[in-house]
Amino acid sequence: MTEAIIGTGMAPADITLDLGDVHPSGHGALRLRCRIDDDRVVAADPEPGLLHRGTEKLLEARDYRQALMLANRHDWLGAAVSEIALATAIEELLGIEVPARAVWLRTLLCEISRASAALLHLAGAATLPPRGVSAAHAPGMAAREAWLGCLETMTGGRVHPMVARIGGLAHDAPEGWSDQIAAAIEATRAEMPAILAAIDVAIPEDVAVLGSTDAIRWAVGGPVARASGLDEDLRRDAPALAYPELGDVIRVITSEAGDARARYRVLAEQVQADLDVIAACAERIPEGEIDVRLPKVVRAPEGSAYACLESAMGPSGAYVVSTGGVTPWRVRLRTASYANVQAMGAALPGTSLADMPAAVGSFLFVAGDLDH
Repeated sequence: MTEAIIGTGMAPADITLDLGDVHPSGHGALRLRCRIDDDRVVAADPEPGLLHRGTEKLLEARDYRQALMLANRHDWLGAAVSEIALATAIEELLGIEVPARAVWLRTLLCEISRASAALLHLAGAATLPPRGVSAAHAPGMAAREAWLGCLETMTGGRVHPMVARIGGLAHDAPEGWSDQIAAAIEATRAEMPAILAAIDVAIPEDVAVLGSTDAIRWAVGGPVARASGLDEDLRRDAPALAYPELGDVIRVITSEAGDARARYRVLAEQVQADLDVIAACAERIPEGEIDVRLPKVVRAPEGSAYACLESAMGPSGAYVVSTGGVTPWRVRLRTASYANVQAMGAALPGTSLADMPAAVGSFLFVAGDLDH
């Protein structure tokens, strides 16, 4: 039996995992301290948080308006969800009621963000070595491009939308945006059979099984939790934004298998189910204002507030504490990636080194989201 550091991408390690050219965390910043016997992992201890970006402290050094501009830099795939979650917490502190149109547009932006993020994870799954296809043939990328086009049309950005404002949004949806969304929905439906087929080829069964007990113990969320039999989704169970009025179209996908393939299949099937949510949301957006007038200096009263939204990887939350100043006294982020990666220690023992790329990749993480 030997001890070794297994790393992804450029993370310093004894053994480097190749997650392919498409996986969102293939560039590195995750290490696993493992014990290995006969090319099989016996024990694994994840070591996340190697970027040293200090996101929470950066947010505490900005005033409330400036903080929103940085809030989407940790989960850069689900950026809209991150900044809207922080804005919602700040608005609770301030006692601001957001106009209905802005609430619905925020909900739609979150769903678009969820879809585009999930599709990149799924393309990464299809290209995972050694069984995956080449990056040039990764299914789902055309659909992801369509969703990024929708995001860019509305916000002007493909990665960091920076559209959320305290009390609403920076600007309204442009004319014809609903037609672009409808086209993205059809593009996603068209690619979904190829995505599901590629998962079955690239990801073997019974790899890195995470049972429901361990899923609860490690507080995983999103597809990682639902693939382990946990029927949970914040959009249905603790609805914020316009989700209370979308309960008739929200469908939660679960599985009992708990393995790597189940995690990716649940993610893919959830995207497919959420296309109805996106269509319904786009149809139900009311007319009206998109923001509220604020004073020149925003000063939150003493108190605390927490807001949490469902990202593609799981719950993404922001806890904000104010002492009455123009900057938050404390910001604490609840990131989906951190919880998901911690659960690897319970699921990886028994995994062969050959199956480690599929096992690690299936826990759905973004490197920036691991570091607070």
